[in-house]
Amino acid sequence: MTAVKVCGVTNVEDARLAAELGADFLGLNFWRGSPRRVSVEAARGIAEEVRGRVRLVGVFVNHPAEEVASIARAVELDLLQFHGDEEPETVAIFGPRAIKVLRTAKRPEPGLFAAYPAVWGFLVEPARPGVYGGSGEPWSYGEAAALPSEKPVLVAGGIGPENVRAVIAAARPWGVDVCSRVECRPGAKDAALLRRLFEEVRHAQALA
Repeated sequence: MTAVKVCGVTNVEDARLAAELGADFLGLNFWRGSPRRVSVEAARGIAEEVRGRVRLVGVFVNHPAEEVASIARAVELDLLQFHGDEEPETVAIFGPRAIKVLRTAKRPEPGLFAAYPAVWGFLVEPARPGVYGGSGEPWSYGEAAALPSEKPVLVAGGIGPENVRAVIAAARPWGVDVCSRVECRPGAKDAALLRRLFEEVRHAQALA
């Protein structure tokens, strides 16, 4: 079964709907440069609403390790996604709770995975200079097929209800990460688009 992570969740209503529809993970963005940034207080409210139904992922971009640890404790995050230029030594501090994002213009090299041996898993998306937290742009998803990692790998980048079936067919990913393509505006999910997305994922799985 293809796991689904709904990222950039900013309010309780969207979190509740995503959980009801079958999301496996919810992404809470703490990067100050993101229009989807949530405060620690807001994140705690979201977490309390859906805890135990989905896994909560904090999204960080070049945050100091001490700040990551503090937010993780306050919100009781399950996983920590490192979306910046963090060195392997920094990510290793968080070991099996860490997701390292690999931003690349082509198929990721094996060495990129090997540099982070202790992480829970990876997220692969297209590179876009100076942009962190997701580009929202489609790419050649087949580049993410059969990647050299035994850990979970989520695929991101311009995935929505209109193409998620094709993404799953091309990449056969462990999971997909969706954000801007299921929004009516940055930080606000569109209920109809979310429902369509999960319908399409179910169709793709039925055909697998």
